[in-house]
Amino acid sequence: MRIIISPAKKMREDGDTLAPRGLPTFVEEAERLRDALRAMTAPERQALWRCNDAIAAVNEERLAVMDLRGAQTPAILAYEGIQYQYMAPAVFGGAETDYIQEHLRILSGFYGVLRPFDGVVPYRLEMQAKASEAGDLYRFWGDKLYREVTGGDHFILNLASKEYSRCVERYLTPEDTYLT
Repeated sequence: MRIIISPAKKMREDGDTLAPRGLPTFVEEAERLRDALRAMTAPERQALWRCNDAIAAVNEERLAVMDLRGAQTPAILAYEGIQYQYMAPAVFGGAETDYIQEHLRILSGFYGVLRPFDGVVPYRLEMQAKASEAGDLYRFWGDKLYREVTGGDHFILNLASKEYSRCVERYLTPEDTYLT
């Protein structure tokens, strides 16, 4: 079984609670997206991010120094949304961390698909943004996210928003069991 969830807009860095277990599967694609964002002007990025000046300034600083292979926070700790707070991953024991690492996947416009302990850095990029050479991120990612989520396991429990779950839904096959 795979459980899919959405990322949260608010992110933080936490290098102390738990160590990341590796890089995201699609780190090279994320680097391409980072470079595409850097090639845009600040007003273009703010329009893409659909945010106020203060949030844009924070994200401009993050983008300027963004090293996707450097100091990182496990994805499960990096996102600050309510579902992440209620999950309380900082207090998990070994069995819980192993379970979510095996079964939980976080869909991301920037990173594609994340395992909970993949190392990430804060970013701002929603799936519906038009921030790639392909036009929009749905086309940029294509069926890669579906293939990564299933990975041979065709039972998917969808807890993601429509914006993110459609990256998987559009590629479902008759052998898939998809429960929302």
